Amino acid sequence: MNRFRRNIQPYIDAELVQARAWELRGVASRAFAHLERAHVLGQESTVLHVQIHWRMFCWAVRNVRVGECLGQIFRLIGAATKTVFGLVPAGNTGGADVSPFQRMPVATDLALRIQYARSARPR
Repeated sequence: MNRFRRNIQPYIDAELVQARAWELRGVASRAFAHLERAHVLGQESTVLHVQIHWRMFCWAVRNVRVGECLGQIFRLIGAATKTVFGLVPAGNTGGADVSPFQRMPVATDLALRIQYARSARPR
């Protein structure tokens, strides 16, 4: 496991826990917002990028969002084949409601976590 992935994993896990908690409460939009935050954090790692798009796809299936399902299939393929080459637009939230090529601003708290994950020694 590379340094970035090891350092960013706890922050992604925290977002995924929140996503699951909101989904269990029946608040699908809040759940997906946490999946989007996890996506921003993990999109530099091929493994994490694919895993998060898979979770987004599963969320779409559970919530019967056909457009999101189709968008996530396309994004799963892209994440698996393009991430290793660095072909990911920074800040992109990963949902089907935005272009997979669109750069987006990164929330300050997420930017700090990403910066830490890039520079810190492994735990």
